[in-house]
Amino acid sequence: MLTLLGVATVVVGFAVRLNPLLVVTIAAFVTGLAAGLSPVEMLEAFGKAFNENRFVSAAYLVLPVIGVVERAGLQERARALIARFKGVSVGPFLIGYLAFRQITSALGLTSIAGHAQSIRPMVAPMAEGAVEARTGELSDETRQDTRAMASATDNIGLFFGEDIFIAIGSILLMVGFLAASGIVIDPIHLSLWAIPTAIVAFVLHAGRLILFDRRLRRRAGA
Repeated sequence: MLTLLGVATVVVGFAVRLNPLLVVTIAAFVTGLAAGLSPVEMLEAFGKAFNENRFVSAAYLVLPVIGVVERAGLQERARALIARFKGVSVGPFLIGYLAFRQITSALGLTSIAGHAQSIRPMVAPMAEGAVEARTGELSDETRQDTRAMASATDNIGLFFGEDIFIAIGSILLMVGFLAASGIVIDPIHLSLWAIPTAIVAFVLHAGRLILFDRRLRRRAGA
């Protein structure tokens, strides 16, 4: 049970708002020490995990590409494109993205979208364009609120969609933890039970997006 101190470390670290990377690293060392590993053995474990999963770092190759296309005017083009559709408002637009994010995450395609891949270069500018088309020039407060809501939409779609995929890490972690406690369960059962949660999350956040859309219209009319 001492190995669960790592979980407590994560909770406390996030509660006091320390750097997330630092918190996770400290939690890993706390868990290793509780499990009886020496500092050298923990470093070896880190190195082995990184070496075996180095393909994960391939995602960083996308960042220079995104930087180049942004410099070439991708955000401006995305904003101008959505502004042409006068009937599209920010609420339905982000609801559509939420559905796309949840469905693709449920199929295991978690990396085809995200904050770096889609939110910053395309979705957030398009959401801003949808607001501008209806309310005119955006204030700094409205612009930041729109960007935050676009980011939140991606987070919710990914978080509640990925657990439906049977081979996602969180499902396998729960199956392993329950098996260690003597509770044997098939991963498919956990995935199926994640579907109602994903549906409820979709409905609740879709409602938030509609209210957000109405609030922006009232703010513009004030």
